[in-house]
This record gives sequence, C-alpha cells and structure tokens, in this order.
Amino acid sequence: MSTSPKVSVIIPVYNTEKYLNECLDSVVNQKLKEIEIICINDGSTDSSLDIINEYAEKDSRFVVISGPNGGYGKAMNKGLDAATSEYIGIVEPDDYVPDNMFSDLYEIAEKNNLDFVKADFYRFKTTSGTLEKKLEPLDTTGENYNVVFDPSHMPEAIYFTLNTWCGIYKRDFIEKYHIRHHESPGASFQDNGFSFQTFIYGQRAMIIDTPYYMNRRDNPNSSVSNPTKIYAMNKEMDWILDILKKDPEIWNRFKYMFWWRKYKNFCNRYSVIDPSFKAEYMNRFRNELKWAKLRGDLNLDVFEPHEKILIEKLIAQANATYKKTNIGIGWRIKQYIPQPVKDFIKKILWGNKNGKKKS
Repeated sequence: MSTSPKVSVIIPVYNTEKYLNECLDSVVNQKLKEIEIICINDGSTDSSLDIINEYAEKDSRFVVISGPNGGYGKAMNKGLDAATSEYIGIVEPDDYVPDNMFSDLYEIAEKNNLDFVKADFYRFKTTSGTLEKKLEPLDTTGENYNVVFDPSHMPEAIYFTLNTWCGIYKRDFIEKYHIRHHESPGASFQDNGFSFQTFIYGQRAMIIDTPYYMNRRDNPNSSVSNPTKIYAMNKEMDWILDILKKDPEIWNRFKYMFWWRKYKNFCNRYSVIDPSFKAEYMNRFRNELKWAKLRGDLNLDVFEPHEKILIEKLIAQANATYKKTNIGIGWRIKQYIPQPVKDFIKKILWGNKNGKKKS
C-alpha cells in the first residue's frame, strides 16, 4: 500500500460463500482508496477462504487472517488487533456497502474530530429477483442528526439503533479504552457490547441521516434467524452489565437505559426462540424485572406508555410465579429441564450462583 490507510475495514467471515463476492466487491470499489481490508476467516468449511485469497492475490490492501472457528466476537477482536488505520469500519460478509460510504464518513469524522460517526442504513432482501429494502433511521425522532454530541453524558443516546457496522470509529479511541467484543463461544449479539462501550466512553460523536449500509435479511444462516441460541442475548447483556458496573458513576448514569435496551432485546429474542422455551424464558425475564425494580435500577419513565403497562403486569406476575416455583417444583426441576434453565431457577430460589440457600 503506497500511502497510509485511512480506514481499516474488518470483515469477519464464516461460511458465507453465497454472498461474499458481492460484499468484497463493494469494499474493493470504495471511492476512498486508502483503506486496508482485513478479512478474518473464522474456520469456514465452504469456499469462503478461497474466495478471500483470490481477492488478496490481486489487491495488496487485503490482510487475511485465518484460524479455527472461535465465534464472531473473537474474530472481530482479531481484526481490531490487526488494524493500523486512523479509523475502523465493519462490514458483515453477507452485506454490502455503496462506494461512497467510507469516503463520506471519513470526511465527516475528520472534519469534526469524532470518536465515531454512524449513519442510517437499509435492511434488504431479494424476492424473486427483486430487491426490497427498508430505510432504518438511527434516531426515530429525527432530532439528533448532524450535530456533535457527547454520548458518555447522554444516556438517552442508547435509544439510537446500536448496530456497529453502520459507522466508523477512531482507532485511537478504541485502543484508549480497549473496546472489544465479548468472546462468548458459539454465541451471538456481541455487537451489543461493543456498541455500549463506544457510547459510555465516547465524547465526540455524530449520527447522520444519509443511509449507506445494506443489511441483508434473507440469509437463513444469520444469527438473527437462529432460534436455538436461547440465552445468547442474556449472556451478552450480563457482560455489558459487568462493564457498566466497573464504574459506579457510569452505572448510575446508564442503568435505566441498560434495562430499556435489555427489554427491547428480550422482546426481539422472545419472538424467535423455540416455542418449548418461551414459558421459561418469559418467567426468567419477569423475575429479572422484578429484582431490577426492587434495587432501583428500573425506571419505567424511559419506556413508552404501553410498554410501562406491560412491564408492570410482568412484574406483578413475577411475584406469583416466584412463589409458585418455590413451593411447587423445588429440586425436582433436575429431572425435567435443561441445565441453563435449572441454574437460573436455582439462582432465583436460593439467591446466589452456587445453589446454596442463604442463611
């Protein structure tokens, strides 16, 4: 590469041969030529690695890192460790981007000295050869676009859509706070933790109302389409909780919006999980809401009116559910339910992670 790269584009790849050429072409053809293209092959068993290597042979801007499957978070962290540019961008291997995305975002970020800048995007699918796309605004109110704001002191910014791939991030900022993804093996939703960190630590940010990124919604192998990862979202939110609680000031500032985001993620996850787990999944969330309210971590004023009504009903049901569970099934749960559910009920019944009753 003749000049120093301005944006490192990280592409985590796992078995996406069907879409990979379209993705890579869209990055190669960016108007901003001073980029490095970091492809992380996460143990693909299809022809994905061969496709990446073909591009790398023709384009010196490619950096190919290949290893055994370790999950999205681990793959992304490898890319972050390898990046050398001023800014970092992310493109999922089944998505693609218009040729002006990184040049436009880089210009805005440089002009305003931003820790990160994010833009509206499209969700799309192809039906009978016809592209169908839907605009997804980052801010549904439309009131916060195109101005510099301090996300670390603006917890309501968590209302914005938190996808990581619709923007770019200053690498010095990412390294200063060592912002990385959760490396939970086989799980999903690790972009949530990355996004939360950028918001709690970032001091200069901007969202813009020009849509760029094209996010695919017709890949049957996508994690958002996988109903088997029952508690993946919950594990990610627990990881975020640990990060927030490292600093009491940060936790107190963001705790209400943490629970707002967790509620939203719960609703999305509940709609796709296997029906046999829905009852227990709902019971778990009822109890989590109940204890969050008792600790003073839940503020219903950050929710919409209809959400407040629903949450109040869920909390009321949690009391009854808790008593019924405690009296009704006791330790017989060992015979009937999976270990993750069993561990959770133990925690609810006895009050700690070891399944030992408090004295």
